[in-house]
Amino acid sequence: MEGIKNFDVFVIGTGTAGQLVAKACVEAGLTVAIADNREYGGTCANRGCDPKKLLLGPTEVFQMSHNLGGKGIAKNPKLDWKKLQKFKKTFTKKIPASTEAKLKGLGIEMYHQSPKFLGSNTLSVEGKTIQAKKIVIATGQVSRTLNIKGEEFLKTSDDFLELKKRPKSILFLGAGYIGLEFAHIAARFGCKVTILEQGAHALNAFDQDLVSELVKASKALGIEFIYNAEVLELEKLNKNYKVHYKSGARNKTIKARMVFNTTGRVPAIEDLALEKGLVAFTEAGVKVNAYMQNTENPDVYACGDVADHSLPLTPLSVSESIIVADNIIYGNKTKIETPEVPSVVFTLPNLATVGLSEFEAKKRYKNVIVNYQSVPHWYNAKRIGERHYAYKVLLNERTNQIVGAHLLGPHAGETINLFAMAIHMKLTANDLKKMIFTYPSWTNDIKSMLAV
Repeated sequence: MEGIKNFDVFVIGTGTAGQLVAKACVEAGLTVAIADNREYGGTCANRGCDPKKLLLGPTEVFQMSHNLGGKGIAKNPKLDWKKLQKFKKTFTKKIPASTEAKLKGLGIEMYHQSPKFLGSNTLSVEGKTIQAKKIVIATGQVSRTLNIKGEEFLKTSDDFLELKKRPKSILFLGAGYIGLEFAHIAARFGCKVTILEQGAHALNAFDQDLVSELVKASKALGIEFIYNAEVLELEKLNKNYKVHYKSGARNKTIKARMVFNTTGRVPAIEDLALEKGLVAFTEAGVKVNAYMQNTENPDVYACGDVADHSLPLTPLSVSESIIVADNIIYGNKTKIETPEVPSVVFTLPNLATVGLSEFEAKKRYKNVIVNYQSVPHWYNAKRIGERHYAYKVLLNERTNQIVGAHLLGPHAGETINLFAMAIHMKLTANDLKKMIFTYPSWTNDIKSMLAV
């Protein structure tokens, strides 16, 4: 190995969180290096949220046209997967090079390999030994491994986003948000789609009353759901793949042209040799305290999806990275305060949630008002032919404060943000009902959702 190189800060991961920490630290006069074992720019920009929404875009037009068929739309549009992928690459292709150019311009030294800890402040990367006063882990998450025979034939979300042409049939293993989102895209592009789920229902983290509505909408697209299915083996055939699974006491099989692992994602820490760095971690990620500092190694911080702090969402990783940078530069003075974090499944219609679930609300408060309705007859849904529109809003009866909101419908991913603001500001139902919103708008429907 070459001689030891020294830095004030070494950041592992070039996604949103890693970049923000590195930028803040170098601008504060610290010497900074950064490393990544994949293309620079991280998951969200290269192979996650952003390209996913690009693939979703044309299906929104497609669905709207079908909803309004015979109601002003004379001819339904056709979707073109190849042209969509070409359009998507106009966004993603430039990300790695532009990210590297930006970091280089700031004077940050770059490495293209996953570092390994040799000690509490020592790393090995690209055959070099690195010592850093502070080390930041911002490696995000990767697809969960299933440890089954034939796993090498499984595709991941990365592969779906890069598909050159759509297959005739797709099988998704896992009915989480990634599986559902991709299933909706694939089904609208004409794929025969099946979702195999080990549990008894889809989307465990979301309100099951609204999930059942989403499943109805999914089935209307031709998506088939198989629950309580334990995957045993993946077998490669001539053109197809055969999945062997167990359902109850019976062993069954199903075939598809492609099989995708959408069983979830786990913290990307396997290659870091955290034990040698005396870094505490669990299956949930790198253990951190309120300063986003590791609970065992005080010179290590973590932020973004890899930290065990909260939900793995990009907006939250931004907040965490700001905390980490401040505490490295000025010493531990700033604690993380997690606001209400909304979450969205970008199916069509969207499924969105913020705050407490019905179960959590009833456990925390003595009396809870549950406003729950399916309302495809409301004006905004009827005018665009949307058959699936529902909500569940939870109020603390004593204070009339909104404590949870769950939405299914067009633009629910936008409307939920107002509920997030209301919960964060501790607004009551009356506070919101007094506000004047544009009409007729999806936002204005909030007032009707709060009627008791």
